[in-house]
Amino acid sequence: MPKLRIVFMGTPDFAVPALRALHDAGHSLVAVYCQPPKPAGRGQAVRKTPVQIAAEALGLDVRTPATLRDPVEQETLKALYPDVIVVAAYGLILPQAVLDIPPMGCLNIHGSLLPRWRGAAPLHRALLAGDAQTGITIMQMDVGLDTGPMLMKEALPITEVMTAQSLHDDMAALGARMIVKALEAVSAGTLSAMPQPSEGVTYAAKLSREEGRIDWAKSAQELERQVRAFYPWPSSFFLCGQEKIKVLKASLIDNAAGAAGAAGALLDEQMTVACGSGGALRLDIVQREGKKPASGADALRGLRLAVGTFFS
Repeated sequence: MPKLRIVFMGTPDFAVPALRALHDAGHSLVAVYCQPPKPAGRGQAVRKTPVQIAAEALGLDVRTPATLRDPVEQETLKALYPDVIVVAAYGLILPQAVLDIPPMGCLNIHGSLLPRWRGAAPLHRALLAGDAQTGITIMQMDVGLDTGPMLMKEALPITEVMTAQSLHDDMAALGARMIVKALEAVSAGTLSAMPQPSEGVTYAAKLSREEGRIDWAKSAQELERQVRAFYPWPSSFFLCGQEKIKVLKASLIDNAAGAAGAAGALLDEQMTVACGSGGALRLDIVQREGKKPASGADALRGLRLAVGTFFS
């Protein structure tokens, strides 16, 4: 396999395995682009992104422009003479002037089986929807939102216990393996891009914190998927009085238990809550404000709530 001059663009943990895989494959990573360090946490200390930390540990040149629309930035990038640009959850739009720079194009590691779940949060949306599988698509980028032709796809089953965190880790590892294979095949001329089908297009909108609020009128199955899809971020939550309580893990309870109360009612001392349909949801691990995660039963003892109390 010829060793390519690669500009890598990525920001979060999802992109780190791909960066390391390309480095280990012996390619020349001439620059790594990621979003600038930002204030984070309670102290609002400025923190480097996971990709920047990983790239610096590998001794790579890191660049953090706020935009790629600046002609000066575009000329700087062009002067690197990349054969290909590899993108994985970068977070910035690549204008046409950038897409036109590398002769092999810009390849994106997208976390879904396109055209399903184009957009910002494909992994979480697949979990929320109850999809049986998702996967990785290696695609040639164009100016559209994940609309470019596909080079390679590989499916990954979604199990009934997967959270966004565990699925994320499996997908990141899969994407890392696939991008190395895709570059080898493209270099050898054995892989051609195929247009995405027009049927089956769905959009994965960006997540918000408020979207994590539990609506007890929904089915128990929907809410159990929500808890897994929003772990660890933005996390599912409900209100007990004025206190916000996060739900980190939950399990389904049968229909008979769910029929014992109206939606949102506390059913027992194990912190089982009635849902709109499909039974009830047992809150196995929760986190109260300012406290460490605890079992639902332990948290309930601290709250001193009677069975029949309604959560909102």
